[in-house]
Amino acid sequence: MATIHKIGRRKTAVARVYVTEGTGKITVNKKEFETYFPTATLQYKVMQPLAMTENAANFDVKVNVYGGGITGQAEAVRMAIARAMCEVDAENRTILKPEGLLTRDPRMVERKKFGQKKARKRFQFSKR
Repeated sequence: MATIHKIGRRKTAVARVYVTEGTGKITVNKKEFETYFPTATLQYKVMQPLAMTENAANFDVKVNVYGGGITGQAEAVRMAIARAMCEVDAENRTILKPEGLLTRDPRMVERKKFGQKKARKRFQFSKR
């Protein structure tokens, strides 16, 4: 099996994932996956597509991720791994699709408008 390259995005985070056959080692930005994503929630999010398709110990995953915060990065990695699992085996799509792991979340931060404090918040109004 050749290396599978997939991209996942969430908010402003972009994750590039390279999946090869191996023993289940995950490297994120040349660091151990547990050190890059320290909380159990983030680790669960990253491992979700591998656990659902029962491939946690079958593949080595190398990840380059940048932009956004740590939660957005974890969800971008999750999406990229889910896309890679679909390419490994087409039947994995029926497992991952109902859980929403293949759907790109379009929600982004709304831009700040001029003449206002934030995107929707106005400056304080003074009648007199």
